[in-house]
Amino acid sequence: MLLSSIYLAAIPFAIWVYLLLGRGNFWKVVDDDIAPKPLERWPRVVAVVPARNEAETIARSIASLVGQDYPGEFEIIVVDDQSEDGTADLARKAAANSGASRRVTIHSVAALPEGWTGKLWALNEGISAAAEKAPIYFWFTDADIVHAPDTLQRLVFRAERDRLDLASLMVLLQAKSFPEKLLIPPFLYFFLMLYPPRWIADPKSRTAGAAGGCILLRRTALERIGGIAVIRNEVIDDCALARAVKKTGGKIWMGLTRASVSLREYRTFAEIRDLIARTAFTQLRYSFLQLIAVLAGLFVTFWLAWILFFSGNDPAWILASTAVALMTTTFLLTVLFYSLPPYWAFTLPLAAVFYAYATCLSAARYCLGRGAQWKGRSQAPRGN
Repeated sequence: MLLSSIYLAAIPFAIWVYLLLGRGNFWKVVDDDIAPKPLERWPRVVAVVPARNEAETIARSIASLVGQDYPGEFEIIVVDDQSEDGTADLARKAAANSGASRRVTIHSVAALPEGWTGKLWALNEGISAAAEKAPIYFWFTDADIVHAPDTLQRLVFRAERDRLDLASLMVLLQAKSFPEKLLIPPFLYFFLMLYPPRWIADPKSRTAGAAGGCILLRRTALERIGGIAVIRNEVIDDCALARAVKKTGGKIWMGLTRASVSLREYRTFAEIRDLIARTAFTQLRYSFLQLIAVLAGLFVTFWLAWILFFSGNDPAWILASTAVALMTTTFLLTVLFYSLPPYWAFTLPLAAVFYAYATCLSAARYCLGRGAQWKGRSQAPRGN
């Protein structure tokens, strides 16, 4: 019995030692603090903002874009994706109130064609609308994000200095309500675990990821991959774009920032559940074998060590307690990034249960033909 407990405790212990030392230091959550220096010539940038029913946030988002302290030519195209709440009019009014009507174009798109996901179709339309402007960079940013005035300048400076083809920033998500405090920091933690920024930036690594709310993309890189149409049916569009750019020899980078903030609030557990369920089963490539493996992995990684911590004896307890300590300490850095009290670091196992539930729900919705739901659309292929 003692020997079996040791073997069991050794599993989460080995997992957490690997996550600490062998996963690209994903747990080192560092705010991007690059200080831009003057460039000989700041390149032309066109921001493309896909917007579908964003009446609550579009005005503040547009105000933050027109308020960018960017030394080069900069224009904004808001792509109204058949909104029913007056998004286009509110965007137009926000531009006028900021005295930037000439720099902001409102472009309405036709019905979503078959084989496209909604956001990628809107981005494609915005890119087409910007063709005559011949920008050096496209800046893809969501309509529910408020950016710091120097965001674009910092992104462009980094891209020019490091010769990047794609640079993205994971903006700060809201963590004010109880559901947000419990589940949003783990959202970042799990994302970085899947896509360690150090591996993303490494040309020798196959890992490619990006944060879709804020992506700076070099136009020549977009042309090299064959345009947005190449990934037109991808549900996890940001990582698919990063993968396409990296696969064709492009240099990519992803960082974190607290200076740019998402305005979208998740007041209930159901809202966060749907956020996770939208792409969870897609991340598993719609494989039920992978689903079973992930559920088992979540149990072994986040729960087994705690079970043995409370029930095991030495030396199994020593292995389990070490695993618990590594789990809590690595997650603590993410908790502090969100300015939450340190005790929230102990809630990671609870969040893991919720994420397991949301992943199962994602699979169930896929089977019912309601996978990848977003803005009233089901974008995953229909399950059999």
